[in-house]
Amino acid sequence: MNEREKLAHAVLAACEARGLMLATAESCTGGMIAAALTDIAGSSSVVDRGFVTYSNEAKMEMLGVCADTLAAHGAVSSETALEMAAGALARSRAGVAIAVTGVAGPGGGSAEKPVGLVWFGLALQGHETIAEKRLFTGLDRAGVRVATVRTALRMVLDALKAG
Repeated sequence: MNEREKLAHAVLAACEARGLMLATAESCTGGMIAAALTDIAGSSSVVDRGFVTYSNEAKMEMLGVCADTLAAHGAVSSETALEMAAGALARSRAGVAIAVTGVAGPGGGSAEKPVGLVWFGLALQGHETIAEKRLFTGLDRAGVRVATVRTALRMVLDALKAG
């Protein structure tokens, strides 16, 4: 069993132990976090839904991300990640939601937002929604996406252990 599979199993077990459903809100990973979880038999008892919101329009329509947030900060920002996570929690039966938005590459990066930059948003019922930034350097598109999935699963697991 690889690290991603171990993390996914641990997240499902932690959610089940707490009686929580989980939702994902994914941009740069295109559903890979939800796939990592639903690859596991029995995950339907924990995984409520996954939002793949690759475009800004999808982020606004499906998750309620504000147009003003996107205009002021862009899709790859702490503000957008926070709104994505909060929106996924509000628009699901989940008690925990993880959101990711980033620049997987190989193009699309800038000096301010280089390839490999990913913002994570985590919403846990009863707690303040948080955002964390990671910069995955030296990786190709697939590597950035895989590292993002692992980091997202770790964040959920850590939050459930702490909260």
